[in-house]
Amino acid sequence: MNALSSRLTIDSEQAFDADGVLARHIKGYSARTVQKQMASAVSCAINGKSNLVVEAGTGVGKTYAYLIPALLSGKQIIVSTGSKNLQEQLFYKDLPALLDMLTLAPKLALLKGRSNYLCQLLLDKQLEACESHEPKVLDDLLRINQWAGQTGDGDLGGLTSVSENSDALQLIASQRDKCTGNKCAHYESCFTRKARVRAMDAKIIVVNHHLFFADRILKETGFAELLPDSDVVIFDEAHLLPDIAVTYFGQQISTRSLDSLLGQILAVYRTELRDSAQIEQLTSRCISRLNGWHQQMYDVFETDWRLLMGNKNIASASWAIIEELKALESLLFAHIGRSEALDECTEKLVAFSSKMGVFFQCENNQAAYSIDYGFRYLTLSIAPINVARECEKLFDAQTSWIFTSATLQINRDLSLFTKGLGIDKSLQIILDSPFDYRSNALLCVPRHLSKVSNHEAAARELVDVSVKAINAAKGRTFILFTSHRMMNAVAARLQSRVHYPLLVQGQGSKQSLMKKFRQLGNAVLLGTGAFWEGVDVRGRLLSCVIIDKLPFVSPNDTLYRARAENVSRDGRDPFTSISLPQAVISLNQGVGRLIRDERDKGVLILCDNRIVNREYGEAFLNSLPPMSRTRDMDKVVDFLQQIK
Repeated sequence: MNALSSRLTIDSEQAFDADGVLARHIKGYSARTVQKQMASAVSCAINGKSNLVVEAGTGVGKTYAYLIPALLSGKQIIVSTGSKNLQEQLFYKDLPALLDMLTLAPKLALLKGRSNYLCQLLLDKQLEACESHEPKVLDDLLRINQWAGQTGDGDLGGLTSVSENSDALQLIASQRDKCTGNKCAHYESCFTRKARVRAMDAKIIVVNHHLFFADRILKETGFAELLPDSDVVIFDEAHLLPDIAVTYFGQQISTRSLDSLLGQILAVYRTELRDSAQIEQLTSRCISRLNGWHQQMYDVFETDWRLLMGNKNIASASWAIIEELKALESLLFAHIGRSEALDECTEKLVAFSSKMGVFFQCENNQAAYSIDYGFRYLTLSIAPINVARECEKLFDAQTSWIFTSATLQINRDLSLFTKGLGIDKSLQIILDSPFDYRSNALLCVPRHLSKVSNHEAAARELVDVSVKAINAAKGRTFILFTSHRMMNAVAARLQSRVHYPLLVQGQGSKQSLMKKFRQLGNAVLLGTGAFWEGVDVRGRLLSCVIIDKLPFVSPNDTLYRARAENVSRDGRDPFTSISLPQAVISLNQGVGRLIRDERDKGVLILCDNRIVNREYGEAFLNSLPPMSRTRDMDKVVDFLQQIK
C-alpha cells in the first residue's frame, strides 16, 4: 500500500472514532468496532483495486462504512442499490450529510431508469388527444403539464399532485421504443438525456441494480452508454444481484408488446396507407392468432415451456403465430420507404418474431424457458441456469467491486453468493450486528403446529397465534406470508377476531400502506414478498413479526427445476445446494424487519416447526441473529406486554 492509500485508510478509520467527525456531528453517536472494520476493508479494496464481499448485520452502519472511504478516495464511484427507496435516501439524505461533515463538494448524480422520467413529447401528444381521455386521466395530465413547467429534473418521483397509481403516468413516462432521439423537438430539454449527461460528469453516481445491469449488459439505452467506466462500484442490497443477473443475462419478451405493435401497424394503415388493404388483413390475422394462442395458454396454465412443447395443439398454435408474423413481415418489406412510422414498426416486428422463434425452439440446455401469466398478457423468459461465467467477465479487474448486504451468508459461509456471481476470489468478511439480540429479541416456534402442507389447519393455527400476539403487542405487528393464498385466508379470519386496524397488501401501494402503518401506531400489516425486505420501522411502532412458514422456493418453479436437474447431473443434492440456501437468505430478510435500532425490542414468531424438528433447521438457526428462544406462547405474551 502506498503512502497516499495508507493515509486515506487512516482518515477513513479516524472518522469512526469516539472523537471523530461522525461523533462531532451526530448527536448520540457511539463508535462501533464493526463499522470501523468495514470502513477499513472498503478503503483497502478501493485503494488496492480489489474485490470485497461484506455481510454487515443490522446496526453495523454499513452505509456510512462504505460512503466515507468512497468519498475520501477522490475516485469516481458508482453506488448501486436494490430499491428506489434506498437510492433516494443515499442521494437526498446520507450523501449531503456526509459531504457537509467532511467539507467535500464532489459532483453528485442520481440516475434512475428511463420510465422514471417525464417525456415532454409524449405529454404533448396526450394533451393533443385530450378528447380521447376520461375526465380523471385528463385532469391528471393537466396537473402533470403544470408540474412539467416547474420541475428541474423531470423525475416523476417528485410529482405529488397526481396519485402514483394514476393511469396518466404510463402515458407520459419516457419509453425507449418511443424515443426519437436527436430528432425530438424536446431533445435539448429532455429530462432523460440531461440526467445521463449529469451522470457522465459526476464523481459519485447513485443508480439501482436494474439500471446498472441494463447499461453493462444490454447497452441499449437509446443514447449510447449510460454510465461511465468508474473506478469503484459499490453494490448495496447485494443479495438481490444473483436474481437480477439471471434476468439481464437472459431474455424476456411480453405479448403485450406484440399486441401493441400490431395495433400500431393497423393505425399506420388507417392514417397513411389506406390503399394497401392487405396490411389490415394480415395484421388482423396475426391479432386473431395471438388471441387464440393466449386462450389456449391460459387454459393449460403451465409455466414450463419445455413441458408445454409436448402438447401438440400448443406447439402447432405457437408456430402458426410465427408463420403469420413472417407473412406480415414480407408484406411490410414491400412497403419500405412509404411511411417512416411503418418502417419503424417493421424493424420492431422482425426483432420480436426472431426472439419469439428462439423461445419456441427452446434449444439451450443451460437455460430455463418459462411463461409468466399476467392479467391479459404473457411474458416469455429465457433464464440461464448459471450466470457466474457471464458475471466474471462483467466484474472486470480494472474496477474495485464491493458487495454488501445484511443477508449473504449461509451457516457462516459466503460462498453461495460469491460462486453464484463468479467472484469467489474476493476478500470475504462477516460482521455481526452489535445489537443485544439475546436481551431484546425473542424467537418463538409455537408447540403443536400442524404440518404446513395442511392449508386449512395451518391457517387456523396461524390466526390463533396471531390473535394472542397482536393483543399482547397492542397491534404493532407484521404478519409475513410466503403465498397470497394464505395471506388472504388469514386476513379474512382476523377481521372478526382483532380490534386493531388491519392493512393487507393489495389495498394500496407499499409506500401508502407503510405510511398508514406508521401513522396509526397500532396497526397490523399483512404482506407477502414485497414486505420481507426494504421496510424500516423503528421503535414501538413494530414489536412483533410473525412468519407463516419457511420460504422455500416452489419445486414447480421453472428456473428451480432447470437448476435442480443441472445440479443432479453433477451428483449434488438440489435441496441442499439450491433450495435450502435460498430459503435461509429469504428468512433472514423477513427476520430483519424486527430489530432496526439498538433500543428496539420485539418478538419473532415462526409458525413452522420444521426449523426445530428437521436436521436442516440448524442451517436456519445458525444464520439468524442470536435471539433468545422459546416454544411457549405465554412467554411471548409476557415479553410483548413488558415492551414500553
